[in-house]
Amino acid sequence: MSRLPGTKIRIMGLQVFLLPIQTRVPLKFGTETLTHVSCLRVRILVESDAGKLAEGWGETPLSVQWVWPSPAPYGQRLAVMERFVQFLAGELSHWPSSGHAFELGVELLNEALPKWLSEFNATAAIQLPYLASLLVASAFDLALHDAQGNVLGCDTYATYSRELLPRPLSDFFGPGAGGAKFSGQFLDDYLLARPPLEIPVWHLVGALDLLTHGDDSSLDPRDGYPFLLSDWITTDGLQCLKIKLRGNDCEWDFNRIVQVADVGLPLGVRYLSTDFNCTVRDPAYVAEILDRLEHDHPQIWQALAYVEQPFPYELSELSLDVLSLAKRKPLYLDESAHDWQHVRLGQELGWNGVALKTCKTQTGALLSLCWARAHGMGIMVQDLTNPMLAQIPHVRLAAHAGTNWGVESNAMQYYPAASDMETPIHPGLYRRRQGQLQIGSLANESGAVVGFGYRHAIHCRSLPPPVFDSTH
Repeated sequence: MSRLPGTKIRIMGLQVFLLPIQTRVPLKFGTETLTHVSCLRVRILVESDAGKLAEGWGETPLSVQWVWPSPAPYGQRLAVMERFVQFLAGELSHWPSSGHAFELGVELLNEALPKWLSEFNATAAIQLPYLASLLVASAFDLALHDAQGNVLGCDTYATYSRELLPRPLSDFFGPGAGGAKFSGQFLDDYLLARPPLEIPVWHLVGALDLLTHGDDSSLDPRDGYPFLLSDWITTDGLQCLKIKLRGNDCEWDFNRIVQVADVGLPLGVRYLSTDFNCTVRDPAYVAEILDRLEHDHPQIWQALAYVEQPFPYELSELSLDVLSLAKRKPLYLDESAHDWQHVRLGQELGWNGVALKTCKTQTGALLSLCWARAHGMGIMVQDLTNPMLAQIPHVRLAAHAGTNWGVESNAMQYYPAASDMETPIHPGLYRRRQGQLQIGSLANESGAVVGFGYRHAIHCRSLPPPVFDSTH
């Protein structure tokens, strides 16, 4: 199949911004707590092979605690990540490659990013982990995918059609490792042609979150938003709760699940999931909790949809056999699912689901989606507390992926005011109602979705001076 002219793009210039955000209440990540975050926003200028110019936008929170758990001080890790932001922007600003955004993303992941990370770490005081570099790269990758839609004047997801991206998936997976399975298949074979306009939403119950009116509410910021879990459920009509656990205190974790379920199930919650944030070292720890739930609380056991990433990131180093756990409840990779190769390794070890995240790049999420679905794994799309522009590609991925149980979205819990300017443009994406998010506001005045569908959200706020700018 021949390639249509105008479908190849190359980078002409970049602007990079860092937007500070303060949480309204703290969010605990494993052994660390998030109280503020720097949000990375990227504007990319591109030119197509037909000579057309366009821009694209991408954004992600630089969630240091999630991508880089370490005893090193938070400020030191953040400073290294922000230096890598500028380093990566500099490399991409004179990157000579051209192609469809998906092709550029694959080249970035397979070749350029590992090379540039190695060069950066060669002179860094502390080594930036690959997952942290992937998080930084995701904003640039998202901007390329947005620009691809903008330069063609169509929805970014329409650019994944075989007419506009005529290379079969086997080209991207290679001849080995199951690549032959994708011969004659294309990216659009794995995406919903008619995605829903509303999608069930998951609420995150942090380890520090208070549950009901019997709890001490002295820390309530009293800012007009719910504070207690019971109030969130009734206000937003929630039906899905994801429970953050400690992973190093079995009795606390078991009791926390029961306490959350005892609040949620009577109020209409239908599904629960658990997230240990990579703190568990022994599968027996999780097995004990699951078996106790099945024996002592069968209703809670039935409501438990899946278990998310109990074990540390390093799948290849630990090689834990989790098959017995996955037989009890679906076991979903999250932090370990850096790319489709890690998803493949996870399946070999017994994992039977994967949680996709746009903060690991749109390109990587699409590749992992295709590999996982082709090999019978369950699919979810999980949040990184995405505010502002970051929320839109995140929810769109879930809608087009056709996940098992909707999408997680919790920025409205931890920093709802951060998206105040975008909310009037896309109210259904920043406010949860009847347990759903609404996606119908993406179309422009002509009824067409262009790019990711940010629309006026890219111009609704004053941005700080760029920390990098090659657009002059």
